[in-house]
Amino acid sequence: MILDMEIKIYTSLPDEAMQIRTTVFVKEQGFVDLPDETDLVALHFVGYIGTLPVATCRAFKGDGDCYILGRFAVLKAHRGKGLGSELLGAVCDSLKERGISCLKLHSQYPAKDFYEKNGFEVCGEPEYEQNALHVWMKKML
Repeated sequence: MILDMEIKIYTSLPDEAMQIRTTVFVKEQGFVDLPDETDLVALHFVGYIGTLPVATCRAFKGDGDCYILGRFAVLKAHRGKGLGSELLGAVCDSLKERGISCLKLHSQYPAKDFYEKNGFEVCGEPEYEQNALHVWMKKML
């Protein structure tokens, strides 16, 4: 079930994105997530249902021709409705329009299947970040 989500792109970290990140990464998962230097140079994507922000991520220039996707989060009450795939598709389309040909991400291991269903392939060995297993994944746009 895909809801009608409006996706906005920001060139600086909006409060809505930080609120979603805090709810998902800090309160639910126990990670540390503070605004950082990358937030200053990243594109920030926020998905809204009506006026309610429900999903977010950021994308920024990595090595070579690849951009890095990070801080991908959907509020718990809105998971399983296709919003994550919708946001991911919008990010890929936006980057492709900007001439970007490659997107990489450092997925939490339990989310690996979600990214594989959305066209990403594992391109690294599993490793721990903040005591959680992650794996690098890549998609050509």
